[in-house]
Amino acid sequence: MSHSESMTDKIYLDNAATSHPKPEAVYQQTLKTLRSGGNAGRGSYDTSMAAERLIFSAREALADFFSVADSSCFVFTLNATTALNTALFGLLKPGDRVVTSSMEHNAVTRPLRRLADLGVKVEKVQADTEGLLDQQVLRQTCLTHPTRMLVLNHCSNVNGQLQDIQGLGAFCREHDILFLLDGSQSAGTFPLAIESEMIDLYAAAGHKNLLGPSGTGLLYVRPHLQLEPLTYGGTGGNSHSDLQPEMMPERLESGTQNIAGIAGLSAAVEYIQAEGLLSLRGKVEGLLQQLINGLASIPGIKLYVADHISRQGDALSFTVENIDPAEIDFRLDQEFGISVRVGLHCAPDAHRSLRTYPQGTVRVSPGIFTRDEEIEKLIFALKTICEAQGAT
Repeated sequence: MSHSESMTDKIYLDNAATSHPKPEAVYQQTLKTLRSGGNAGRGSYDTSMAAERLIFSAREALADFFSVADSSCFVFTLNATTALNTALFGLLKPGDRVVTSSMEHNAVTRPLRRLADLGVKVEKVQADTEGLLDQQVLRQTCLTHPTRMLVLNHCSNVNGQLQDIQGLGAFCREHDILFLLDGSQSAGTFPLAIESEMIDLYAAAGHKNLLGPSGTGLLYVRPHLQLEPLTYGGTGGNSHSDLQPEMMPERLESGTQNIAGIAGLSAAVEYIQAEGLLSLRGKVEGLLQQLINGLASIPGIKLYVADHISRQGDALSFTVENIDPAEIDFRLDQEFGISVRVGLHCAPDAHRSLRTYPQGTVRVSPGIFTRDEEIEKLIFALKTICEAQGAT
């Protein structure tokens, strides 16, 4: 049975929230692991050792995918938010200065707000109305005062704008600034060689464009960079000591892992590798262009997209003149069976940059299993809604 045949009649266009459906291998591997039992690092019996080997293989798959030499640099987390919190709270101290942008998700802005309350200095660089950052301004801001960390969203979850990070890692390394990249919306969409780009810390969700199950995320930590753990506890080793281990990745992985989720994530990464990331990207890019062309032809619709299709992530936003986004969402769902997302998308500063605050936008995000005819149905539905409301 194909993916499309296994779905209901609903059209799912909210892959920026979580990808759906997943590759069949993800479901199979997740279920197989759930049925197998065993807890990694908690025994020498066969199922425990099998779980440990599975997690090691998953790390190796990520290292290959992101062109990283040492797979122990990857820490498994519950989601990108946990990964980002681990990086931020693990390194920043009162008096440190952080430079970030107005395009960040609340997974960055809220931890930084808390850290600011604790004495960390946070400075935001304003993006333009397309969501782009001026690279010269960004670098100048980093050099105005001693800066501990640059935190940047690689790809906006609101309008899909991909930021230009070429050379930023080298710039940060030269000036002894830690570079933390939030890849929640770009991982699995755009190729990235973490070490070549000199990225010190990289956080991503496993359940979005990496196509893994929910409850999975990752944090890459540059070798020899020591973080204070976000949580402390059992790691399966050094049980005689009440001190948290220093070696990676155990230092940042206390407690039982989401073994079934990690197994599914590993299968997802293998699927992307087998299909070819650029091939999958080409399919989604075609859907995005079809969507942009269709929406641009409807009177009253204003698009919020990247400056070029090659830098367009899997999500784009739009508003309709004189129609509240929530009404569009309701009608798409109830009358046409189409699932999208509306509102501020947990990124209010990004909406302020795009001039869509406080009403927000309608966000559409196709995935690798979205069909051309589903995009056409969305375009037809929006034409119907706009004509009925007399949007001009």
